[in-house]
Parts: sequence; C-alpha cells; structure tokens
Amino acid sequence: MTDFRKLRFLPLSSASWPLLEDLFGPERGADSGCWCMWWRVSRSQFNAMGKDARKAALHRLADSAQPLGILAIHDDQAVGWCAVSPRTAYPVLMRSRVAAPLPDQPAETCWFISCLYVRVGFRRHGLTAHLIKAAVDHAIASGASCVEACPNEAATSSSEGFVGTPATFAKLGFVEVARRSPTRPLMRWMKSNRRGKAKHQG
Repeated sequence: MTDFRKLRFLPLSSASWPLLEDLFGPERGADSGCWCMWWRVSRSQFNAMGKDARKAALHRLADSAQPLGILAIHDDQAVGWCAVSPRTAYPVLMRSRVAAPLPDQPAETCWFISCLYVRVGFRRHGLTAHLIKAAVDHAIASGASCVEACPNEAATSSSEGFVGTPATFAKLGFVEVARRSPTRPLMRWMKSNRRGKAKHQG
C-alpha cells in the first residue's frame, strides 16, 4: 500500500500545470476529455469545445492564478486532483438543480469541491479523503467561509464517482444541508466544525 505520509499538495498554477497534464493524460484529458471544464462553461459551450479547446481553456485559467484545485504529489508525480473553487467560478453549478447554493452563505466565499480524480494504481487506498482534506485546508487558508460538495451515493463508475461519496465527506466533518435528489446530498464543511480538523485518512 502507498505510504501517504509522503504526500504533498500543490495548488494548480502555471508551474504545476505539467503535473496535472501528466495525471490527466496529455491526449486523454481525465474522464472523457473533460479537462475539468464541465462546471465552468455552459453545456453548449462545453460540447462545442472538444478536448483540445477544453485543455487550452483550463491551461489559461491555470496561467491566470485563479484558484482551481489541489494536486496530490507522490514521488514527484501527481497522483490525484481535487477541483475546488469559489462557487462563483462555476456558472453552471450555480443553476444546478441538485447543487445550487443555499441563501445562507455568500457564493463569493463559499467554495465548492466539484471533481476528484485519482491516478490508476492509487485508487481504493483512501487517497480521496486526503485530497478532500487538503482542498478544505487550501480553501480556508484562501478566505473561504465554508466548503460544499454534492457527492453521489449511487456511483457505479469513475464517470459517476468523480464527485466522491457522502460517506467519505461525512468522515471529514461535512454535514448534509440539503437534498434535492435521492442520491445527491448537498454537504457542507464549516470553519466552526471541529470534526473537519480530523487527521488524514488511510
């Protein structure tokens, strides 16, 4: 089993872009060539872009120094990715039936974990929990008032499980704050939630 005590975490930037590119696969672009743009542009825009344009769009965002997410690094190789940004960075998510924001938190300071991706060979070893914890730490250090996610209880494939599972988030101190779908709870971590300070899992 991988020794996750050797993990370190880096935010995505122009400097760390080659690590993400290697993780996603320069031609593959993670699952189905999404390049983590699914929530960042309209559905029609996403479908019209194609893999190369999505990759270029994410690369431009990385160059712009916008907060995009966290990479898990093991032996100088990226082995995992967690997309986490302020809700305002996800225009489609703001209108989502299952993940739209609640009125009690300002969208500018409420961050959202929209995607988790783990390299083949490192899956099913608890890396997702480490990524979520690092993403929360990064968001709070960047001024977030809370961090939300909308995991999937019924995921049966990586394309469905890219949002994580409710059980993993609950172990890290996230609590359900809304449920607009039988299998997709909206979950939240607050700065005042002491359980969120739990040690890394695994």
